[in-house]
Amino acid sequence: MARGAQPINPVLGWIVATALVAMILGAFGGVMLRADLARGLVAADWAAIRFTLWQAALSALISVVLAVPLARAISRRQFPGRRLLITLLGAPFLLPVMVAVLGLLAIFGHKGWLNVSLQAIGLEPVTIYGAHGVILAHVFFNLPLATRLILQGWQAIPAEQFRLAATLRVQSLFHLLEWPMLRRVLPGAFGLIFVICLTSFAVALILGGGPKATTIELAIYQAFRFEFDLGRAALLSIVQMGVAFAACLVLFRVLPTHDPAQGLDRSHARWDHSIFDYPVIILATAFLLTPMLSILGQGLPGLVSLPSGVWLAAGRSVMVALASAGLLIAFALPLAVLVLRIGGAEAVGILGLATSPLMLGTGLFILVFPIADPVGLALVVTGVINAIMALPFAVRVLVPGLRDALAQYGRLSASLGLHGWTLWRIVLLPRLRRPIGFALGLGAALSMGDLGVIALFSDPDRATLPLEIERLLRGYRIETAASASLLLTGLSFALFGLFDAWGHRNA
Repeated sequence: MARGAQPINPVLGWIVATALVAMILGAFGGVMLRADLARGLVAADWAAIRFTLWQAALSALISVVLAVPLARAISRRQFPGRRLLITLLGAPFLLPVMVAVLGLLAIFGHKGWLNVSLQAIGLEPVTIYGAHGVILAHVFFNLPLATRLILQGWQAIPAEQFRLAATLRVQSLFHLLEWPMLRRVLPGAFGLIFVICLTSFAVALILGGGPKATTIELAIYQAFRFEFDLGRAALLSIVQMGVAFAACLVLFRVLPTHDPAQGLDRSHARWDHSIFDYPVIILATAFLLTPMLSILGQGLPGLVSLPSGVWLAAGRSVMVALASAGLLIAFALPLAVLVLRIGGAEAVGILGLATSPLMLGTGLFILVFPIADPVGLALVVTGVINAIMALPFAVRVLVPGLRDALAQYGRLSASLGLHGWTLWRIVLLPRLRRPIGFALGLGAALSMGDLGVIALFSDPDRATLPLEIERLLRGYRIETAASASLLLTGLSFALFGLFDAWGHRNA
């Protein structure tokens, strides 16, 4: 109905889609020009490919398996702070990677709480560095995301079905109502987390490394930054894009389009409680909050005495984040219109999610290097690439609201002769304010915490805050890095909160 009633011309969507595809394929073409295909992949490259696939699959599996009992416990229990907990489940996804890694180091690092406790009772310390550290960090980030996705599935089950089951004294709700839902939701949750872990860079940079814990992204960075072997970096970029694109093709067939907040405020009257519900909720909350609280305690004392370089880097990050969020909406709104007209247009979003930021950075460096200084364009390129990386999520957020608005007001708007900017101003934008605010906040927060392409060709005079934190860590200035991480966290959540609050105001 909405598609037939659409009074919107999708020409702008075609222009945006064409420009994005041209940019991605242009960067890919630059990579192909320098790829040393004749040399092929060496043993270290194959090891990086195997580790990338293995850690992504294991991280996704652990996250989804742990999320099922947590989502089930939250769905069938009512307790003070339940809505706050559900809100906090979205925090790690917005939490800058550098901050989360520092929080995990504060607990599992050489001088972390766990090792200090183990040494106090005469036990050997543990190390977080290596494959297990990478997987632990990925589970920390993605367990809340998996929980929210699965919780939406539970909340989408009609309350009448639970009441009918209670009336009929059904003994096994799991097999009757919950397992069919999980079979629909779990593949999408697993696929999304798998793709996210495929392109993870900062986690592998800090906690991985070495022959046994190097991802393809990290191998690209090492070949580019340390060896300046553009041929090998280009070849690995091709492999990375092929692997991620294949995974995304599968993902977008199993991941449903949904409003990310839909159903999370509803609850069903349940009688099938378990004594393990509250222990599961408490343990998961402690696992998610302890690293954040450790950064707060470690970084708060030195927040007011941060060096000027950190504040300058913070200013650059805010400017890049605001520009990236603006570009994101400028790209996402026309693409959402195009997706409603032609479902296949979402393939542009697949390209954005499948494309490695380091591949884009490498390709653009190769193209720009002969005619301009890539270092001088580092912040501009970072903002654009951050917008492209967040584009699939923004389109998925905007499409349901746009579809509903056109279904309700499309025919009326067409009969009144509303079109173009007038239609957007009077009809669509007021009804899309909430998803637009969410998408703006999401884009700004993700851009604030990104440590990707900026690590390839930035210099000390153009460092963003995540890159400055990484340099402080390499210099073993842990306390200053913790304070800078606390600043980064505050700015990221402040930007998300401001945009999201704007979206809810008079929506």
